[in-house]
Amino acid sequence: MSTGPNWGQLPAVVITDVFRYLNFHDRLQASASCWHWRSVLFQAKFFKAVHFDVGRENKRKNTFLIQCLANIASEAKISFDSCNLYDVELATEILYKLSKSTCLLSLSLCPKYATLVTPGRFYSEEEWNYISRLFVEPIKTLLARQNPPLRGLDLGCSEILSLHAADFLNSCSRPQFLRRLEFASVKQDPGHYALTAIEPNLFEKCNSLQWLSLDYDIMCDEFLQTLQLLPLRRLVIHVHGLDGDHPGVSEAAWASFQAANPLVELHLTLVCAYEAVDILHSQILRPSMPLTHLKVLFCERINCDALEYLSRYYKETLRSMIWVDSMRIQEYRNIMELVLRTEQDPLVMMAWRCKKLEEIVIHGYVLDPHNLVGISRLRGKDLKLLEVSRVDLSMPSIMMTPFIEEISTQLDRKWAPLDPKTLPPALGFYPVSDEVRDQYILKYIRNGNILA
Repeated sequence: MSTGPNWGQLPAVVITDVFRYLNFHDRLQASASCWHWRSVLFQAKFFKAVHFDVGRENKRKNTFLIQCLANIASEAKISFDSCNLYDVELATEILYKLSKSTCLLSLSLCPKYATLVTPGRFYSEEEWNYISRLFVEPIKTLLARQNPPLRGLDLGCSEILSLHAADFLNSCSRPQFLRRLEFASVKQDPGHYALTAIEPNLFEKCNSLQWLSLDYDIMCDEFLQTLQLLPLRRLVIHVHGLDGDHPGVSEAAWASFQAANPLVELHLTLVCAYEAVDILHSQILRPSMPLTHLKVLFCERINCDALEYLSRYYKETLRSMIWVDSMRIQEYRNIMELVLRTEQDPLVMMAWRCKKLEEIVIHGYVLDPHNLVGISRLRGKDLKLLEVSRVDLSMPSIMMTPFIEEISTQLDRKWAPLDPKTLPPALGFYPVSDEVRDQYILKYIRNGNILA
């Protein structure tokens, strides 16, 4: 009497072939049939990336992921509460385990806040030693590995880790294989912080680098001349404070950079840059910048001259313009700054002139509904995102209906301004902590346009 095949004793190579035909969910379901099928599941071809979400409640899960995936995944991301010392140390335990992997090609750290809590005072020797021991050394171990060489490193906008950027580059044994480096930061105190020091020549051997993020503090003509030798596709620059001795970057340097890198996208982000926002158009922006994305986050004022500058000089490149502040009107701000109504609304001019513009996001400022209609007519369906939360408050809500309908028609989708009452706390009317604001900033920078 035939008993039929014993599926639990199929050779591993046969089960692997079966798994190849299944999507991820079905593969997990099939692997639950028995221990043998489960053991075949854990192969590098089936688990490219692993995400460690650090926390007491996830400790068992992360232990399992370390045991089963840490040595086979090629990409790893560690998310953790950077204001919780316990979670910080749990994250570094995972980091040390990953530093021994012979398969890992890309590492991303995702601290929840700009602050990284340590036992010592900020910028103290105790803090420096703590960060070096828990974070810097295992990252340097990964970078020093010969085979396979690390391809990507994201420091998660951590201010204290970005100060070690030069150490990381110096420890890299095969910089010619690096494709992505994210060294830009979000500052704990945007008006007072230590400056990152990176010599331009450290990037000379990074001849495969396609994605790079840096703080504006280290940018200068010499630095940009070095970067133009790399095959960059995306350059991300964060602006915070602006030191009076900063040399800036000249128009000639940007023109040379753009000529050498015609396909590069420049993403410029101002983060709590209370002084730099006023001189954005005069000392930071240059006509030859290959600017595709501008984000201005929590700078507490709007610069209409800068908006006008965008529409004049980035007609062929600009794709996204985001200007975000809270709804709260500070006492020192003139309320007329909050109403973008001039003879030529700079947003309308931007919609008219910038042929590739796909995103406009404005929070914290009152907009004229007539001009929003104009923007929608000029961009039409090409405007993938039009997001605002304050429209002229002098107009009764019932009178807004025709405007909303017209904008929806032009965009070819249902549209309405966001309800101010449902905005995230960081964008609301009431004061919030720096941690709440910074958490929103980090999510926005990492994930693009979010409301969470």
